[in-house]
This record gives sequence, structure tokens and C-alpha cells, in this order.
Amino acid sequence: MAGNGFSHQPIKVEKIATKYRTIKTDIPVPESIPMLEKMYEIEAQAMHGQLSMVWDRADDFQVYDQWGNIWLDFTSTIFVANAGHGNQRIVKALKEVLDKPLLHTYTYASSERIDYLEYLIKNTPKQFEKAFLLSAGTEATEAALKLMRLNGQKQGKRKGGVICFNGAFHGRTMGAQMMTGSKPAREWIGYQDPNIHHLNFPYSWEIDNPKEFFNIEIEQLLKNRGLDADRDLCGFMLETFQGWGAVFYPKDFVQALMKFAKKHNMLVAFDEMQAGFGRTGKLFGYEHYEVEPDILCCGKGASSGLPLAIVLGSKEIMDLPDIGSMSSTHSANPLVCVAGHQNLKAMLEDGLIDNSNNLGNIFHQRLNEIKDRYPNHLKYIFGKGLLAALIFIDKSGEPLSSLCDKISEKAFQKGLLVVHTGRESIKLAPPLSMTKEALLEGLDVLEICIKEST
Repeated sequence: MAGNGFSHQPIKVEKIATKYRTIKTDIPVPESIPMLEKMYEIEAQAMHGQLSMVWDRADDFQVYDQWGNIWLDFTSTIFVANAGHGNQRIVKALKEVLDKPLLHTYTYASSERIDYLEYLIKNTPKQFEKAFLLSAGTEATEAALKLMRLNGQKQGKRKGGVICFNGAFHGRTMGAQMMTGSKPAREWIGYQDPNIHHLNFPYSWEIDNPKEFFNIEIEQLLKNRGLDADRDLCGFMLETFQGWGAVFYPKDFVQALMKFAKKHNMLVAFDEMQAGFGRTGKLFGYEHYEVEPDILCCGKGASSGLPLAIVLGSKEIMDLPDIGSMSSTHSANPLVCVAGHQNLKAMLEDGLIDNSNNLGNIFHQRLNEIKDRYPNHLKYIFGKGLLAALIFIDKSGEPLSSLCDKISEKAFQKGLLVVHTGRESIKLAPPLSMTKEALLEGLDVLEICIKEST
């Protein structure tokens, strides 16, 4: 059991040989155990906790180990490989840069960077006039925090108040964790920024009137903290959906929030790390709310594999920091730029967003049929496009986290990878390049795993 909560004891499992899955060894693979144990000894344990496997290569929507096993991937490596593992557009462009060679330019310009930025701005919503390229999502949300506060200072506000939401996750660095809506996640800091506030998330099963719920929540915050919205608040930070369960805000709630923000000269930033680049059947997930945010933070699926994060906004907002005051050593290096460029081209020119939308309808219809067959365990299906979360709660309302662990491990043994959250949810996020046939095979496997585990 070293390294995570999943078994490290190889067991004999059913041998599988289908078009998309192959299991020909014991699982976990016996030869992989010494490799994993070596990693646990020399690497910080915070990096561990996944299923007991060692990846060798990944191609499109399949993952291979070196012992002949093949898994159907319903994770996209945690919402990263949206264009598919090893997308050929991206690989070809990377090889061209490697052959130059040109690996790094710091903040000096390159044609790869200029071409990508031009294509990015041309093909994203019109309010986004400039971009800031970074290496990780947490850098992007930190940058958004800084931009909101700089804008508040420019307007002469006396405090840099930013409103976030309980249950949200925005990254691992200090500012991002301050905005994260989990007190345990913030305990290591030792204090709470008095100008970062958290509202309750509007879970649809708990509220009747989303607009009224927002108005009550914001009025209580202003009263309890003694805040003046015009002078003390400069922005909102929202995850496009609550990450652990793919739970979207009610549209009326977000629209009420946008109206409040505009009235009080506040900026609205969306954290699109998991929602962006076609995942929900639209280029950006916030588009489902029919609003126009001021700042957009992207990562994960922005390049389908390389460390690229993006902040988008108007010229006025993006140029608030002085020259040289907001940069990052590896930002905008030519490799990530060509990966990001070709990834976006794949979304727009190869039909991946359309595929996400079209297959998403089949995906969710089938998942809801599964839910209806297991009403004593599977309570909700959330998500849009090729994004779904299965929420396992028993008839008495108790979360079934251990059941999710069991289903995840059983799926692994049968050649299917799902996102193990450690909570009462299992998340599914196949690459947007997935075929209908492969999707349906994966869903068949998932249902068998649910049946065998309940």
C-alpha cells in the first residue's frame, strides 16, 4: 500500500483484448512495483496517490505501459490532453522547433511566440485583446488576482477586495490558495488575507431562486464585513464549474453576479483550467452562461501536453503592470507556443469542439441511463460536453467515497482510466478526439465496474 491508497499487490485479473483495451498481465504489473517503490523513496509524497501504474507512451485516447497493457483514457491526464495524446499537429510543430534548435528565449521575441499570440487573439472572443503566457495554472490565477487589485488601485478603491467561492480550487501558490474555498487548504499559510472573501456556492439542489440567493449572499457579506462595494471590492474569481463535481453555477446566478460587478466597477475573472479549449462543447466553458468576463485564466488543455497557461483580457487591463513587472522565466518559450498554436488549430480547424459537443450528448444520455439503473448509489450526473462527474451518495444522503475508490481501481484492472478525486465523485474527461465507438466501450466498462462494486 506504499505511496497511495491503492493496492500494490499484483493480482490475477481477467485478460482483455478489444480494439481499444489490452490487459495481459497481473494488475498492478509485478515489474512495476520496484519502480514505484523507488520513486516513493526519492520523491516528495505530495506527488503520489494515483493508481499503481507506470506509463510508457500515450497515443490519442490510449495509454500504454511497457509490458503490453493498453488503457482507454477517460482522464486526458487531468483535463490536459484535449487534442489527444501526442496530437500529430503538435508533435510535428515541436519537431520543427527542436530541429532548429530553439528551446528557450526568456522574454526575447520569437516568430513562434508572435504567430501564436496573433492566432490566439484573432480566434478568441473580442473582449480579449491581449494575452499573458505563463507555465502553470496557479501562475495565471495569481496574475488575475494582481490585475484585479491593480485595477482597483487605479480606480482609487481603498481595499483590494476579491470575492471567491467556497469549494473552489485555484492553485497551489499562496495567492491562489488564499482564493481557494477550502479552509484546510489555507491552514499552512497561517493567516487569511482580510480582503479575500468567500461566498457559498449555489448548488442547484439546495436553492430555488439563484438570483435571489446571490443577492442575499452578497448583502450578508457586505453587512458582516462592513464593506462598501464601490470602495472595498475590486473583483470576482470564479471557477467555471466546481472542479470536484463538474457542478456548473445556475446561469441566473452568474448573470446577477455580472450585473453587480458592473454596477460597482469590479472585474470578473473566470478560472478555466478544466473548462477551456473545447472540454464543455464550446471553446470556453463560461460561454454557457452567456456573459463576457473581463479576465480569463486558462491552462491544462491549452497545449494538450506542455506547460502552458494563459491570461486573457482587454488592453487596458492587461497593460496595468509596468514593463518587466509581471513575467516568468519559462513563459512564452517557443516549444509551448507552437504546442498552444497547433492545439488551438486542432480545436477550431479539425472539428474537436464539435466532436466534444456531439459526443457529449451521447455521453450524458448514456451516463444518465446508468444513473437510473443504480439509484441507491449514483445520485447525480453533472457536466457538459466531454466532461462528466458521477456523484455517489446513498439513500440516506451519505457520500460514498470508498465506493468511488473501488470503482476507479476496478476500472483500472479492466483497462479504463478514470479521474479518481478522493471524494464521492468520479470524473470523466476523454480526449476530444475520441471516437463514438471507443466512448461507448469505455462507458460499458464503467457500468460493469459500478455493477460489480455495488
